Amino acid sequence: MRRKHSGKLLLAIIVLALAAILLLNSLFSSPDQHAINTVDEFYSYEQQGEFSSSWRMFHPWMKQKFSKGHYIQDRAHVFMNHFGVDTFSFSLSEPEELKNWKPAKEGPSFKKIFKIKVTQTFKGKYGNFEIHQEVFAVKDMDEWTILWDYNK
Repeated sequence: MRRKHSGKLLLAIIVLALAAILLLNSLFSSPDQHAINTVDEFYSYEQQGEFSSSWRMFHPWMKQKFSKGHYIQDRAHVFMNHFGVDTFSFSLSEPEELKNWKPAKEGPSFKKIFKIKVTQTFKGKYGNFEIHQEVFAVKDMDEWTILWDYNK
């Protein structure tokens, strides 16, 4: 009988140890790793056509540029209808830390932000093509968010 309980105890210890490792990893991950994970998550949502989820990841300043409904409709329309594609693949560069960056002349200033170059590859009815875009990840309060560059 004792062996049954020790097996359950061992399993519980293993589960708790794994949970502790995951928690510590998330607490002590470097900011540049959080930035790359954020951009990867954003484009994974976009890739799956989950534009509502990707819109939620925008920095509040970005959310003022277009409503959630407009973003969802516009992104689906452009990718699915105009490009004639169902999905795309993407790759990310290493994050580059910037100091005192602004998304637009009249936009907010960020003391520490990460720039990541995203390459989206499409294969559609008009052939194969790529879109290259610099995307910015910044921690806003306790959440990592996405910004795009609107500087002229």
